[in-house]
Amino acid sequence: MTDLSFVWPLSGGLLIGLSAALYLLLDGRIAGISGLAASAFGWSGNGMSSLGAGFLGGILAGAAFAMAWIRHAEVIVSASPVLLVGYGTRLGSGCTSGHGVCGLGRLSPRSIVATILFMAAAACTVFVKRLLTGSP
Repeated sequence: MTDLSFVWPLSGGLLIGLSAALYLLLDGRIAGISGLAASAFGWSGNGMSSLGAGFLGGILAGAAFAMAWIRHAEVIVSASPVLLVGYGTRLGSGCTSGHGVCGLGRLSPRSIVATILFMAAAACTVFVKRLLTGSP
């Protein structure tokens, strides 16, 4: 770990917060990834959204740029929980980015509860996985 190891997470967090704030200010909507994906593909009932597609394209382009620039990024995908994630975001009326980044910033009671539940489920999952596999 270097002295500048905080730069990438900090800059990424700042850019996520800035993009979410700009999306709210310019379009009046919450920048939750599940909602943007649904609108980009026309699954939200309002037709396809070019703004949603642009937002998702920016996320993918930014990740591709960072991977090309860093050159040592390694991505390993061992499972495909797409259906469970999609169902969960619909069931929870949003995803972690919508509730955690945007909802907490607006002090939304529903988002505060959702984020607490997301974090508790993540902590329980890690605990159980470590207990069952014996990994640190």
